[in-house]
Amino acid sequence: MKKLLSFLFATVLLTMPSFVHAVALVNPLGNDVLDVRLLFARVISAALSIVGSLALLMFVYGGVLWMTSRGETKQVTKGKDTIMWATLGLVIIFASYTLVAALIQGITTGSAA
Repeated sequence: MKKLLSFLFATVLLTMPSFVHAVALVNPLGNDVLDVRLLFARVISAALSIVGSLALLMFVYGGVLWMTSRGETKQVTKGKDTIMWATLGLVIIFASYTLVAALIQGITTGSAA
């Protein structure tokens, strides 16, 4: 088992440079980084995207807890609660993303439409 893991690790390390050259590096903040408003907008959007991904992972985790509970009431309740709170979190994240997008558009363009 150790030899297999060592082989896989060495293979990944040796092939890593070819993956790095295949990916085009793009500035995630865009080319107009000097505009502070757009910088904050992109940072907030990225943070909300990460938090949304974490909420979806919690949703999946709750589902796994529920499915692997084998009928244990405590585990079923824990899975249901995790799914409920993850769903509430997603609703809050979507609402905050919509609000932030409207505010950013209002600040950058001068109109909320």
